[in-house]
Amino acid sequence: MKIFNYYPSDPKKPDPDIEKKIFFHSLLIPAAFVAVFWIIKIFELTTSKSFARLGIFPLHPEGLKGIIFSPFLHSDINHLISNSIPFFILFFALIYYYRKISYTIFFVLYFLSGLAVWFAGRPSWHIGASGIIYALAAFHFVSGIIRNDVRLLTISVVVVFLYGGLIWGIFPIDPRISWEGHLWGAVAGIVMAFYFSKYNTTL
Repeated sequence: MKIFNYYPSDPKKPDPDIEKKIFFHSLLIPAAFVAVFWIIKIFELTTSKSFARLGIFPLHPEGLKGIIFSPFLHSDINHLISNSIPFFILFFALIYYYRKISYTIFFVLYFLSGLAVWFAGRPSWHIGASGIIYALAAFHFVSGIIRNDVRLLTISVVVVFLYGGLIWGIFPIDPRISWEGHLWGAVAGIVMAFYFSKYNTTL
């Protein structure tokens, strides 16, 4: 069964009912991810446990599992809040505007950004969803320019307006922040924007 199964018979004439289904579908999946982020952090706080060692530790076999688990882990509530909103908005936009190929794009960005950190990060535990946020932001911005699509260009402008400050996160300014995750996430987003530029977003 396909994850995304809402296809209009004629992409040039959107069906309002289908568009409504797509909208709510696009809200549901990002909301589910963010809910899991919060459930995990609340569990850590109420049990005094830490899942930090499920993060990425570069070039160590033990750290490979973090490619899957690290986006769900956050150091504290402030870290979680700062990641939850942009993750939700950018993932929502990806599903809504890229439709059939959205999940392929998302999971490629998810694993590619994590794998790059495992290969090229500092020898410490890297956690948080910010690598994926940078990947999604870079993807939306570059893809909107490449496709010259008014809707996607609008998303690009919104990304720049709301998250333009993200550019500073790719530099090693604060040793407590995984700038490598930000950098390689952005690189993954740019590369995938070019790679997926030949795919139709409406089918």
